[in-house]
Amino acid sequence: MVLGQRQWGMDPLHLQLANLTLRHVIKRLHFPLEVMLVCVRWYAAYPLSLRNLEEMMAERGVAVDHATVHRWALKILPVLAGVFRRRKRAVGASWRMDETYILVGGQWKYLYRAVDRTGQTVDFLLTARRDEAAARRFFERAINLHDVPEKITIDKSGANTAAVRGLMADSGLAIELRQSKYLNNIVEQDHRTIKRRVRPMMGFKSFWAARRILEGVETMHMIRKGQMNCPKGSITPAAQQFYSLAI
Repeated sequence: MVLGQRQWGMDPLHLQLANLTLRHVIKRLHFPLEVMLVCVRWYAAYPLSLRNLEEMMAERGVAVDHATVHRWALKILPVLAGVFRRRKRAVGASWRMDETYILVGGQWKYLYRAVDRTGQTVDFLLTARRDEAAARRFFERAINLHDVPEKITIDKSGANTAAVRGLMADSGLAIELRQSKYLNNIVEQDHRTIKRRVRPMMGFKSFWAARRILEGVETMHMIRKGQMNCPKGSITPAAQQFYSLAI
């Protein structure tokens, strides 16, 4: 028995207005959209394995293989993440940047992340290497999304320092660079939410898959932190905000 749209906690209108990109992505996926959206949201939001989700859906009368849920996540999460980036709130002008480790194909890769002084996520980028080029690529991407910050706080990493100084030298940007482990505690603490979510995944098999799944995990994390533009005065649950990205 497949539960109704109301029982999944979403407005039927949302499902009639799925964006064109999402329609193209799911046209060969033979399950109701509401079922797929619930599965990928749970996968992005909670520390659950794919087999956990398979069991949970079976209890709700939906027979779906864990590998199918993974395929949905790879296809749907990047589309919704792209919509979210266009609806994301502006962040503060003081950024804290740091990188953390993510296991991909049995090797450690590097997830660059930054938050502002209030803990709002600025941006994130998974890279194969931890060097000046990777750090600079992250900063350029973040600036393209949010404009130039007034301050950037990093640890004492030589690669990160060189990336910021090189960016300022080449572009003429005036950015205050600070190196402070204490001030960077806020981003290091924020890493924990992402690491807690990906731990049950037991590492990613490929870099391509890791990037796509992390887009969804980071998007759900930002939604929970209230970083999505919603109608003024409205109080919209995080789940409904996520489903609205399909419009």
